[in-house]
Amino acid sequence: MVRANGAVSLRELARVVQTSEVTVRRDVRALEAEGLLDRRHGGAVLPGGFTRESGFPQKSHLATAEKTAIADLAAGFVEEGEAVVVGAGTTTQELARRLARVPGLTVVTNSLLVAQALAHANRVEVVMTGGTLRGSNYALVGSGAEQSLQGLRVSRAFLSGSGLTAERGLSTSNMLSASVDRALVQAAAEVVVLADHTKLGTDTMFQTVPTDVITRLVTDEPPAQDDRALTELQALADQGVQIAVAGPGAGSGSAGGEGGGPPGAARPAGRLGSSAPRTGEDGLPLPGPRRNPHGQGPGASQLRSAASLPEQQSCSGRLADLAPRRR
Repeated sequence: MVRANGAVSLRELARVVQTSEVTVRRDVRALEAEGLLDRRHGGAVLPGGFTRESGFPQKSHLATAEKTAIADLAAGFVEEGEAVVVGAGTTTQELARRLARVPGLTVVTNSLLVAQALAHANRVEVVMTGGTLRGSNYALVGSGAEQSLQGLRVSRAFLSGSGLTAERGLSTSNMLSASVDRALVQAAAEVVVLADHTKLGTDTMFQTVPTDVITRLVTDEPPAQDDRALTELQALADQGVQIAVAGPGAGSGSAGGEGGGPPGAARPAGRLGSSAPRTGEDGLPLPGPRRNPHGQGPGASQLRSAASLPEQQSCSGRLADLAPRRR
């Protein structure tokens, strides 16, 4: 199944072989030890760093809870009346569902899934690129998509990908998708990458966004034993990327700074070597495209301490930023 689809979820494996997910997880661990596949949170993929891209059905079942938390947190960075670009992907599709609640928003996208999520939002204007439809991820690619983005300028771009490393930045397995993503980046003043912890430390064939171009990474909290993800987070922070970590209770936050989620949805945030952001009376960041880059968002949590990360100091706010030590 992994060879046929590129990726598979533990739930689907358990259904097909009619056993428990506990048994499947044990067997997947054994197959990984033999080099036959690589484990990912909630599933398995083809072995090796440069894996071929999975289709939408497979991606949609991987790390679903993490993607939801990431989308909730990322939506808090979008202000009323902004213009943004949103790239293709299952995580950005989750983000789009939350952006439907932001009044006066303009969203430029090459993703049919993002456009569909916003289709019935009467206060959001959706602008689609041209291009050729790529069926595996329901995205428009090619020269038509890239040309339609020329001369465009928006406040920020939200992108996902197949892998993220401090050395190469964001990458994907498809050349056409990478080319369109680079055009999306050129249109934005800030670049926000949405990537769950399973993508940290994974490198794929085509670079889309170099590390020094990424303004902020929105991710979930890696397990304490995931040394690779924790080390990669610190390396990204060392290169100047702001790290926003979504906690497990971030699943109900509101977009556009409205509401801020239910009680208990966020834990105290931590920050390394930076002062507290400017905020209004409601504790949210002051609006405007030039707001403090360390701005807060709903549903953030503190990154748990680990050997690869320095100790964090407590401060007010709801965003966990790993402050850069050098640029």
